[in-house]
Amino acid sequence: MLTIKLPQIFRIHQVPRIFWEDGIISGYRHPKSSALDCILSSFQMNNETINIWTHFLPTWYFLWRFLMLSYCLDFWRDSYSWPFLAYMWLVCLYPFTSSCAHTFSTMSTRARHICYFMDYGSLSLYSLGCAFTYGAYTMPDRWVNGPLHHYFVPVAAFNSFVCTSLSCYSRFLELECPPLSKTLRTVAFVYPFIFDNIPLFYRLFFCFGEDCTWNDAIAGYFYHLFFALLTGFLFASHLPERLAPGRFDYIGHSHQLFHICAVVGTHFQLEAVLCDLHLRRDWLSTHAPASTFMHTFATLSTALLGNLVLIAFFTVTLLRSSVTTTILQSTLSEGEQHKDK
Repeated sequence: MLTIKLPQIFRIHQVPRIFWEDGIISGYRHPKSSALDCILSSFQMNNETINIWTHFLPTWYFLWRFLMLSYCLDFWRDSYSWPFLAYMWLVCLYPFTSSCAHTFSTMSTRARHICYFMDYGSLSLYSLGCAFTYGAYTMPDRWVNGPLHHYFVPVAAFNSFVCTSLSCYSRFLELECPPLSKTLRTVAFVYPFIFDNIPLFYRLFFCFGEDCTWNDAIAGYFYHLFFALLTGFLFASHLPERLAPGRFDYIGHSHQLFHICAVVGTHFQLEAVLCDLHLRRDWLSTHAPASTFMHTFATLSTALLGNLVLIAFFTVTLLRSSVTTTILQSTLSEGEQHKDK
């Protein structure tokens, strides 16, 4: 009979410090797991299991929505839908990349950082996807054809490079200066979020009059912002596990809740954007410049290539730097010793 041996689970003092999470005491996987062990670990209860599945399953939900929408929207010939097409690609990309990062992050100390470099890059690109749709469908009427409207997507593409650079660099500071590392990573994602939502903030909170487009999409945007703010709070606070270390190791810690809120927020965002896409089509088609291949897919390709170059740069820096290698592997021998015991 074929039997499968599930990987061993460790406590915090049995793994290198670089793998430690605030308030999480148990449920750690071995820091030099094989790829097979990483996959098998997603089917046993550890402190990453729910992190993996809370983004792997939503990937399939968004892919299903993408497929259904492809029957309703003419993605091939209708340039009006191209910004939404770019957005949907990136909405499917970020949860899948996150799920893979959480799955394979314990193959080695270096692999952990490289996995999260990829994760951060996909989140940066998702912020660009938001800018595509907000610039095309959400921009307040009185701002259409204005300076912000013209430069909104190019600036968002540049912001994706800033986001990836800051977040990847923050990983080099995790052991030496954890507060600065956390601050840089938080700023890296808050900054593009604030920029992307400038049109939405204005439309929801500061725009009064007939040209403010107060339609059925507004409720979805409010829900999206609520879950986005909750996501940010959970990411920064590490609650509830900081209040009761060890009680939420497997179920209920902040990163799991962070994943769930992010996905729910994205769902509401998707539905609100779809609503604007349909309800504002006639007005935008006559008043806003039509989306072009260069504006949409060339910008997306440039951002994708640029972010891959940045990830490659930080990966090479990680692999070549003897100082970084010493820091990342400073407690590896301790973790290996505990594996043998």
